[in-house]
Amino acid sequence: MPQTAVPPGQAAPRRPVLQCVVLVVIALIAMTGLAVLIIWASVQPKKLHYSIEHGSVKGFNLTNDKLNSDMDFVLRANNPNRHVSLYYDRIEVTVWYEDQKLSVNNVHPFYQPKRNVTFVDLALVAKNATVYGATARDLRMERAAGEVNLNVKVRAKIRLKVGVFKIHRTLKVDCESVMVPFDFHRGFQRVVCRTDMDN
Repeated sequence: MPQTAVPPGQAAPRRPVLQCVVLVVIALIAMTGLAVLIIWASVQPKKLHYSIEHGSVKGFNLTNDKLNSDMDFVLRANNPNRHVSLYYDRIEVTVWYEDQKLSVNNVHPFYQPKRNVTFVDLALVAKNATVYGATARDLRMERAAGEVNLNVKVRAKIRLKVGVFKIHRTLKVDCESVMVPFDFHRGFQRVVCRTDMDN
């Protein structure tokens, strides 16, 4: 097929140039991703560990199936990695009793260095939280027994820093059967949390 001549004074099409630019950008993205995977594999990061080291309940008042209470926990965050540090960008904490959410709060973002243990204060307030039916009955019974069985859940947007690269992940920490005494002098038993991480 004969080629169409370009009229005088009109620039030649730049499609081949644009195609080259697109191919170069795709190649750079692929190379960067491959470099991150190679570095990540060579570092062999260890799993992060979390536990509830302390918990307390104050000002507990359950009236007409409405709960008001202050709940405080200390979360131990252990990063055992020699080559990976973390940025906790957004952290949401919820406290559950059985299948009902009692309180939710956000924790200030923070940075955790390599091979570091950080203790994070989790302060939550249940304000007129509705507790229904059998759950309210169970909660009253546990109040009379002197301790309450709570579940603490942490959801965080984090960045794992490996060298010059940062990898975004969603962190899920579930701390189940956290037995919190109403009497501070009864002591608290440490609870190891289950940890998961999504892309």
